[in-house]
Amino acid sequence: MNYKFLNDSDRAQTFITPLGSPKCDISLSGWYRFGGKAGNKMADSCVSRNLCGTYAAGWLSGGHPSVPDGAVGRKVCFSYTGGCCHYEARITVRNCGEFYVYHLKRAPSCYLRYCGNGLSPTPGGTKFLVR
Repeated sequence: MNYKFLNDSDRAQTFITPLGSPKCDISLSGWYRFGGKAGNKMADSCVSRNLCGTYAAGWLSGGHPSVPDGAVGRKVCFSYTGGCCHYEARITVRNCGEFYVYHLKRAPSCYLRYCGNGLSPTPGGTKFLVR
């Protein structure tokens, strides 16, 4: 119903964070839906640090719910130097049939960011195999 879109291409799980310009989700609060180049849902496997436009990339631990599950609590892990779950946050996820919505809270600190499952183009553009 009332949700905001997270659709920036730099939120995709494969987006390489440029040096010196990480982003942070310290001000997010409320219901959100992933879309556009960010992907159609939150990443649900470990995203390496320094991806997703930040230093500590956030991904959904425990998987996405089915429609009959209703709104469920889940843990978001943020990957950093301590591994795939160096930081964590608790959120609520709901399967709305054709998409998911996430009740997100402020990231525990900067520079932590929730990541989508989108795939960014490789740096330098498309490469062609020459035979």
